[in-house]
Amino acid sequence: MNRARRALRRLTPRTLRGRLSLVALTTAALLMTVLTVAFNAVMDEHLQHQADAELRNRAAAVTTTVDTSGPRVRVLETVNDRLLDTNVWIYAGSRLLEKPPSATAGSPLARAVDRLAAQRGHVCATAGGHRPVRLCSQPIPGRTVGATVVTALDLAPYRSSADTLLLGSLVLDAVMLGCTYVLTRLAVGRALRPVRTMTDQATQWSAVGSDDRFGTEDHPVELARLGASLDALLDRIRTVLVHEQQLTGELSHELRTPLTRIVMELDWWRARPRTDAQTRATQEVIAEAARSMRTICDTLLDDAREYAPHPASAPATTDVVPVLGRLLEHVGPPDRVEVTLETEARALEAGVAPALLERILSPLLANAVRYARSRVIVSARRLPGAVRIDVVDDGPGVPEAFVHELFQPGRRADTGDGHDGAGLGLPLARRLARAVGGEVSFDSGHAPGARFTISIPAG
Repeated sequence: MNRARRALRRLTPRTLRGRLSLVALTTAALLMTVLTVAFNAVMDEHLQHQADAELRNRAAAVTTTVDTSGPRVRVLETVNDRLLDTNVWIYAGSRLLEKPPSATAGSPLARAVDRLAAQRGHVCATAGGHRPVRLCSQPIPGRTVGATVVTALDLAPYRSSADTLLLGSLVLDAVMLGCTYVLTRLAVGRALRPVRTMTDQATQWSAVGSDDRFGTEDHPVELARLGASLDALLDRIRTVLVHEQQLTGELSHELRTPLTRIVMELDWWRARPRTDAQTRATQEVIAEAARSMRTICDTLLDDAREYAPHPASAPATTDVVPVLGRLLEHVGPPDRVEVTLETEARALEAGVAPALLERILSPLLANAVRYARSRVIVSARRLPGAVRIDVVDDGPGVPEAFVHELFQPGRRADTGDGHDGAGLGLPLARRLARAVGGEVSFDSGHAPGARFTISIPAG
């Protein structure tokens, strides 16, 4: 069974064009077989009816020469007696009066004629043999004794006509099947040409680097639906790839600061021999930077899982003031920059996790310290249903022409300012804030310097 299936699988065409052509050929073959059998059956029946009609006409002509009006049955002599006697048997009751000169008594044909005459009715039958013969009987009523005329007809010409018709129909079927297969392959190939074109286009296109799409114009309905589905799939693939690239860039951007701290501490520790206390302090700094890296990875990866199977049942809450103090302690401002924290209350609860709040605040604080001339002010206060944090510096501010690109990934106002930023901090801060229902905005009317405002839900 398995071998038969494997053999059938090997014989099955691998292309859709071949399979559709095979299906069309099989369907046409079945239909033509049924039509051929029905046609030849009808023709055989028609030829038999013709033979029977010929025999009855001959029997009717012979009955005009048989006289049954007297006490005995008499056969009258006519001008066309020889033609009428050809393949004709005349019986008076069960007694044979005349038979064809070539008929042999006791032969299969003679026995078949005797049986047919004994039935005394309008009966037709076929006597088998090397050359089949059709027999028909015609009864003639009489005053005292009735007669029966049996006529015979050689069926060879009719069988020859039937065989010719069968051969012709088989030849016609073969020609039709060949034409059906060729035309089906041509039609299917033409119908699948747009699919082949779409396949070649999809192979050449890049899901990220190309904006080309299949579209739905100038296509049949089925191909238009296929094109729309493929376009949606390409858009989803592009979105996923862009999101992964964005996540990779954000991880690289956020991990750069703790990695720099680790490298600096190791370089400082290797510069000259250190005491045990200094070594322990270096290890603490490295350990803290490593924990910060792990927190950064967990935070960004958790945010990237938009369809997490087991989301948190309730949002986390964070005291904003300790988080701000910790960030200002590790932001490492230059000696020329004074960082001031202003809060209206000792406790400000925000409805976000501590690690997520740090990731939102870190890029804004780092930029403020980086570009400030002398002072950075961080203020936090409560609003109805929200917590607002302002980060203000007295630096050069944001160029007016760059304001509309400020939160676009990979954009920097001045790539030659001596800083190696990738332009991902502010877009990341805004994206994370919006993910929890907050916002990060820039106050274009503030001068001098720059003011960034973070609004997050209250805890």
